[in-house]
Amino acid sequence: MLLDTRKCIGCHACNIGCVAEYKLPPAVVYRPVMDVISGKYPDLKRQFTPRPCFHCAKPSCVPVCPVGATKQDPDGIVSIDYHKCIGCRACVANCPYGARTFDIGAYYTEETPAVQDYEKEGFYEYGHIWRRDQKHSIVVGSARKCHFCTNRIEKGLLPICVSSCIGRVSYFGDLNDNQSLIRKVMAVNETYRLKEETGNEPQVYYI
Repeated sequence: MLLDTRKCIGCHACNIGCVAEYKLPPAVVYRPVMDVISGKYPDLKRQFTPRPCFHCAKPSCVPVCPVGATKQDPDGIVSIDYHKCIGCRACVANCPYGARTFDIGAYYTEETPAVQDYEKEGFYEYGHIWRRDQKHSIVVGSARKCHFCTNRIEKGLLPICVSSCIGRVSYFGDLNDNQSLIRKVMAVNETYRLKEETGNEPQVYYI
C-alpha cells in the first residue's frame, strides 16, 4: 500500500468506511488517521497520516503469539485466527506501530435502553461470517487489526479504505509488478516508511 499524505485532508472517510464494512465496535480501529501538528506559531504545519496495519515482511507480532493465532499468509498479509486467539495481547504490545486493538465486547449503544440489533449483525472477515452477540462471541476477547480487506481483494476489489477515499490518497497493488499503478506512482515520487529502524520492513509506504 502507498499513501500520499499530501492529498489527505483528514476527512476520515477511510476509517468510517472500514467501521461500516466490518461493524467495528468501540475501541477497535483498523484504519486510524493521525492528526499531527508541528512547528511553532505562526509557522505551523498540520499533517494527516492514515495508519493501517503495515503487514510487515518481518512482523514482530507473529513470533510472540504463544498459540500461533497471528500468522503471515503466503501473500504477505498478516492475519489473525480468531479460533486460536486467547486474548493474551502479546501481539498488541509487540507491534511498534500500534496497529492492533482488542475487542472487549463493548457496544456503542450499551448505555441506552437497548443494544441495537445492527451492532449484533454478522460481519465478514477471513472467509467467515462472525458475530459478536452472546451466543457467538469468538471475536470478543480477541486481538483485531486491519487485514487489507482480504475478503475484497480475493474478489478483485480494492480495500474499502482505498475505494472510499475522496482524495485518492491510497494506492494498493502488487509491488512486484513494475506495470502496476502503485509501482508507477512510487517511481516518480520520493517515498518513505515509518520506523524502519525496527527492522520489521513495513509494506506500507508514504509520500
